[in-house]
Amino acid sequence: MKRIHSSPLMLALSILVLCCGCSLAVAQEPSASQTPSANAESAAKKYFSDVVLVNQNGEKMRFYSDLLEGKVVIINSFFATCAGSCLPLNRNLEKVQQSLGARMGKDVHIISISVDPAVDTPASLKAYAKKVNAGPGWYFLTGDKQSVELALKKIGHFVDNKQDHLNIFIIGNERTGLWKKAFGLAKNEELMKVVDSVLADNITSPK
Repeated sequence: MKRIHSSPLMLALSILVLCCGCSLAVAQEPSASQTPSANAESAAKKYFSDVVLVNQNGEKMRFYSDLLEGKVVIINSFFATCAGSCLPLNRNLEKVQQSLGARMGKDVHIISISVDPAVDTPASLKAYAKKVNAGPGWYFLTGDKQSVELALKKIGHFVDNKQDHLNIFIIGNERTGLWKKAFGLAKNEELMKVVDSVLADNITSPK
């Protein structure tokens, strides 16, 4: 898999290019000391923004600072009343959660953002989280329409019609700048290969 180097802003913009059944790796250009610079971190925060969302427990969370910064994350979009692919997608994430074991909520976090925030309240998302046996580190997010749409646009998952939501997982290591995408209905072992490769990435790895 080819790895692409870019600025943090271009990193984020590159995530917007999505296609089913394929993957993309994007990396920030390391500094001479092989550590992310304050400027790079600032640029990432500026792009992703700290728009405030609300999780299934009714807690407010800043998009970049609380959910992305320094973390390995798996991001998907869905809506709780979906009668199509949403439940299979989240059942796949349930399997990923099981495969991660003790690493879940510590080394990897899952971020599921509703594309129907007007209907998906924290209470309904909490019930949905229970249905898929979501444990610590798996956040189901809603909020006011404008805030949710902004977050979805930043990751390339905004749709005008909720039925058109993407069946794509974005899997990223914000600390190193490596981002990949995977078809969310793929087999668990294939998804775990992508997750493990992102987890194993290190800023000092040869490029």
